[in-house]
Amino acid sequence: MSDEPSLFGTDDAGGPGPGSRTDGLPPAGRDAPLAARMRPRTLDEFVGQTDLVGDGQPLRELIETGRVPSLILWGPPGAGKTTLAGLLATRVEAAFVPFSAVTDGIPRVREILEEARARKGATGRGTVLFVDEIHRFNRAQQDALLPHVERGAVTLIGATTENPSFEVVGPLLSRTRVLVLAALAPDEIAEICRRALRDEERGLGALGIVIEPDALERIAVESDGDARRALNALETAADLTSAETGEAIGLRHVEAALQKRFARYDKSGEEHFNLISALHKSIRGSDPDAALYWLARMLDAGEDPMYLARRLVRMATEDVGLADPRALERTLAARDAYHFLGSPEGELALAQAAIYLALAPKSNATYRAYAEALGRARETPAAPVPLHIRNAPTRLMKDLGYGAGYRYDHDERDGVASQSYLPDDVETEIWYAPTERGWEAEARRRLEAIRAARAGSERLD
Repeated sequence: MSDEPSLFGTDDAGGPGPGSRTDGLPPAGRDAPLAARMRPRTLDEFVGQTDLVGDGQPLRELIETGRVPSLILWGPPGAGKTTLAGLLATRVEAAFVPFSAVTDGIPRVREILEEARARKGATGRGTVLFVDEIHRFNRAQQDALLPHVERGAVTLIGATTENPSFEVVGPLLSRTRVLVLAALAPDEIAEICRRALRDEERGLGALGIVIEPDALERIAVESDGDARRALNALETAADLTSAETGEAIGLRHVEAALQKRFARYDKSGEEHFNLISALHKSIRGSDPDAALYWLARMLDAGEDPMYLARRLVRMATEDVGLADPRALERTLAARDAYHFLGSPEGELALAQAAIYLALAPKSNATYRAYAEALGRARETPAAPVPLHIRNAPTRLMKDLGYGAGYRYDHDERDGVASQSYLPDDVETEIWYAPTERGWEAEARRRLEAIRAARAGSERLD
């Protein structure tokens, strides 16, 4: 028997709270969803997150010592954020007050804080304020929590599926410890499902239902590391078999239960930037298969195709550049083709552009040259245009020397005049350094010849 505390805690007087849970979640009766009934009550029942709750790991130490600071639990859906928050609250014998950033507001925060002060004064018990989806709090709502977290009026445990670096204000982030939860592995999901099938008290054990190995594997893989999704699918599949002949849960039952599998994706959040980064780096790394995979992931998840078209155009200039001048033409053509065809046919044009970019010779010489030139332009914003290349439309300007000494390149041998086109401050600097890849090898040869001809040392072929 485990000596870990149950989530069924004590009442304010110190005795058992009949039917109450210190995690603040509704009692998981037989009519509750399987995922709610199977929520781990002790750390021993918890599956996964061994980097956090394994022996000697940070979250286990917090739970075992009872010293719980304010935390942000960051991880994908169904990874165990709410369960771990409840276990922490139980260990320190604190009241666990859930708060939804979607449905509750600042007035409710004030009520919770007043209740926390009263509870502390009457019983000495602390309060863990669990804010689900804390990333949905606006700046003002997050700022309202700051002084109470700082004073220790409540222990804040926030849960978020979004990168807190982007979604949680700096002052609040600096007062909390961020713990990262990973999506559960397929074998961990499978173990959770097996436990639910064996458990006669809270799970499906009393029904005597079994599951075929390939059906269990399908749930484990297609749940995307989300235990809640897996248990919901398992329960639905079990209902389907019970409604038929009571046979084992098979692939067709699981497929019907899972229906369409939606990718975990937020077009304005971290996963959006992770995926576009993967696409960009795959093209830069000349891997057409990876480029197609990430492009397909984003399109299938609902990304705006025009956003992807714009990014492909950028990759054509940033990573291919003049190593293949046609890359820019191909990506612009893909954009126009998508406009003309729409989805899904137009997606092939984007796929073709992605493959072309991946296979094209690569050069960031244009990107680097412009960045360096821009830096010098900002450092020398007042450098005067040399007089000989200034325009002289009036008599006064000509008298002042505008255009004096300018040599018309078309009249020069090889069409290259021996003169400078840069201000004196940067006259000798060189920014564009073409590579030896693709068309830039020819560009390099021509540029070297032009520079030599400008210096008057040889003819330009």
